[in-house]
Amino acid sequence: PSTATTQTRRRPEPLPTTALDAPAESVAGLTTFGGAWPPDHARWLHRRLIWLYLQGSAIAVSLCFLLFFLGLDFTPRQWLLFIGCIPAGMALYLVPDLLLIRRNNERIGRVLRALDAGTVPPPGEVSRAAVRALNMPLYSFLRIIAVHGPGAAIAGLIVMCGGNYLLDAGFLGWQIGALFTIVLFFASPTHGIFEFFAVARAMQPVLERLSALPGGDIDHLSAENRARIKSTGLERKLLYLAIGVCAGPLVFFAGSVLLKVHVMFARINLTPPAGEISAFWLWVWSVVTVCLGGTVLLSWLTASEVTRSARKLLRGMSRVESGDHATRLQITTTDEYADLFRGFNLMTENLREEARIVALSSDLMGELKLDVLIARIMHAATELLDAERSTLFLYDKKRKELWSRFAEGVGTKEIRFPSSKGIAGSVLTSGRMENIPDPYRDPRFNQEVDRSTGFRTRCILAGPVFNKQGERIGVVQVLNKRGGKFSPHDENRLRAFAAQVGISLENARLFEEVVKIRDYNESILRSTSNGMMTLDATGRVTTVNPAAATLFNGDSQDTGLLLNSHVDRLFGANEWALKSIARVNVNGEKDVNLDADLIRPDGGSVSVNMTAVPLTGENFARLGTLLIFEDLSAEKRVRSTMSRYMSKEVADQLLASGGGALEGSEQTLTTVFSDIVGFTAISEAVGPRETVSMLNEYFAEMIEVIFAHGGILDKYIGDAIMALFGAPFPREDDADRALRAACGMVAALREFNARRIAAGRPPVLIGVGLNTGPAVLGSIGSPKRMEYTAIGDSVNLASRLEAATRRYGVDVLVAEPTVHALREGHALREIDLLQVKGKTRPAAVYEALGHLSPEELQRRAPADAIFAESMRAWRAGEFALAGQGFSQVCFLHPADTVAKLYVGRCDQAMAHPPKDWDGVWKLTEK
Repeated sequence: PSTATTQTRRRPEPLPTTALDAPAESVAGLTTFGGAWPPDHARWLHRRLIWLYLQGSAIAVSLCFLLFFLGLDFTPRQWLLFIGCIPAGMALYLVPDLLLIRRNNERIGRVLRALDAGTVPPPGEVSRAAVRALNMPLYSFLRIIAVHGPGAAIAGLIVMCGGNYLLDAGFLGWQIGALFTIVLFFASPTHGIFEFFAVARAMQPVLERLSALPGGDIDHLSAENRARIKSTGLERKLLYLAIGVCAGPLVFFAGSVLLKVHVMFARINLTPPAGEISAFWLWVWSVVTVCLGGTVLLSWLTASEVTRSARKLLRGMSRVESGDHATRLQITTTDEYADLFRGFNLMTENLREEARIVALSSDLMGELKLDVLIARIMHAATELLDAERSTLFLYDKKRKELWSRFAEGVGTKEIRFPSSKGIAGSVLTSGRMENIPDPYRDPRFNQEVDRSTGFRTRCILAGPVFNKQGERIGVVQVLNKRGGKFSPHDENRLRAFAAQVGISLENARLFEEVVKIRDYNESILRSTSNGMMTLDATGRVTTVNPAAATLFNGDSQDTGLLLNSHVDRLFGANEWALKSIARVNVNGEKDVNLDADLIRPDGGSVSVNMTAVPLTGENFARLGTLLIFEDLSAEKRVRSTMSRYMSKEVADQLLASGGGALEGSEQTLTTVFSDIVGFTAISEAVGPRETVSMLNEYFAEMIEVIFAHGGILDKYIGDAIMALFGAPFPREDDADRALRAACGMVAALREFNARRIAAGRPPVLIGVGLNTGPAVLGSIGSPKRMEYTAIGDSVNLASRLEAATRRYGVDVLVAEPTVHALREGHALREIDLLQVKGKTRPAAVYEALGHLSPEELQRRAPADAIFAESMRAWRAGEFALAGQGFSQVCFLHPADTVAKLYVGRCDQAMAHPPKDWDGVWKLTEK
């Protein structure tokens, strides 16, 4: 929603849909204080209450001034003094009124402000706001009667008495008394009644919005909040209205007539006889008393009649709510309540019918055998509709036929006919109910059935049966209503019953499917190679498959020997397994045990991976534990191990070779090292949980690129990745694959960072180093914890190049041997002749540009050409010429960090010319 400042200065912006859920009639025409305010807006509600208060005050003041003008006989001077003092007198009651309005509305406004801000207040706060909204009309009425009216009357007294004392205004006693009486007993009740009903209407859209929130439903308030509601019954409202609208003005009229007569006699100096005056007074007050009594009595009788009928209706509704559907209200009036009672009786009659249908349906729900269910459905339909016979036809979608395995009274085992034939076929095709009073006049009716069975069909009621997806699955056909024809009411009953029949049929078919699925699952358990065993809540074996029996007994047929065995006996020598099961029972979470020795009851052992999973039912109730055993045979161990660091194709090739490549060999391969730049600072900034999440997502992206280009994952080193191309089986294009993979990792990182930036997380930068050369390959480690890896100087150089990417500010550095091994064309730029620490021979180092788009390569081509010429000048020792060239590269391509590096090197070389210059840059750090 727009801010208040915006709404008062320009046209209000459209509010969210949730702010406009009030009825249209409560919004139309409400243009207040410079803008149209929705009826559930917090600021609008506060201003609306003030506006209603001002409207009521204006009406009351207008009536008062009209009566003052006609009856108080003020002189012009008195009018000027009275009107001039009104602003000061109004402050005596306006300020308390406005403060009370704000205080009474604060609880409602707090909830609406939260909703306008897009947050949902707590249910307790919403409940209290709803109660305050219900009580607001009464609070407004009481405020007018107890504060506003007395305040206005006292303000009038102060103005008139102060005018007499300070300004000699000459207000007479009868004028002062008349003004006090008009304000307190005439204007104040009128204002109060007006505001009561106006505020009640203003609160309706607010209550509608609050009722949609948790805690705001009036029907479900807590006992504490319900006790806070100030109930005002119809009887009291009518009595208040009678007294305020009839009795009050009548008394005021009588008093004012007597006063005006007295003043008139005084002005003409006429003193009537005391008897006449007494008789006149007696007559006036007698008329007032009789009219007042009659008004109050008629109001009370009307209110009592309305309340009596309302209470009768409420008692009947309470009995129905408690389950007494036989309740019936006797109609004894001719007013609107007669229509209400008639509707109530119709409602209870429908409830009785529905209860009967539900009872029959509940009886059917317990039957899951389809043949028996069809028979019971037919019996129930016959009983429900008081018919002679009924049949349920089911639709065979494959054969496009309607069939029934039971026909009551006929004894036919099965009936089949095309789904488009007959009355039942027509109902199935159209999906509409058919009520046929004379079947023999309907050409769709097959009279041969009656002639062959000797049964006379007098009337037919047929309705479609739908499943949960709304598909037609059958037809219920009921024959011969006892005592007449089928009525529209019978159609509704059959329609409701058919809906329940559809559910029952779905349950029966679901049961058949569950049985099939159970048999299918048992077949899977028998055929799966992993051992599976379930334990109940007490720790006893309930199911076991042949693979598990083989692990424990050595014989897949001895599953019965394990059933009902307790885990303490079965796993007595496997303490790790008992602890794993205990952890699952305590924590309710999966527990995995990798490469554990399972000691069998016969003393033998087998290496397994065991996963313990909790079995839970409805409402997460603990049912037991599922144990899954993976037999770590030689082939499984190799496949499980290799699949973690190489693609499936390489793993399959390795297994096909018999695994001999893992034993150790020396061969030429290309090593790829990658590392995250500034990982320590990132991990400290985001925290451990976000660090782990980031690494998992990052590794998944990078490894997918490596596998896609035929590489294998050697290992993770913290946040670094070591990958090998050419292991365990070399290929001619290993160097090309490695370079494409390195550039692919940089490209994939851009998309990875785009998602992180969109999520408000910092981007990740990496450096990648590549080198090709001989290395020693093989599985190294203990018998249970082995690692397939590569070692050698060529591997170390790839790691050094990865570290050097930070010095040069590039993404990928490629060693000279890798460039010589390339068989395809790649975008490369030679950037240095480098001698790393621990090496005596220098090697050329290249920056890989394959991760750039063709457009980017074309834009930087002029700068790269100048860079190459500058490199030749640098190697020749022409530092000034080289520095000019590198500076020109920086001008053409400001992001070229390598050129900037060489500008600094040239300046240093010119300041301190090197001796015996050979163009080699020595890297003194690892």
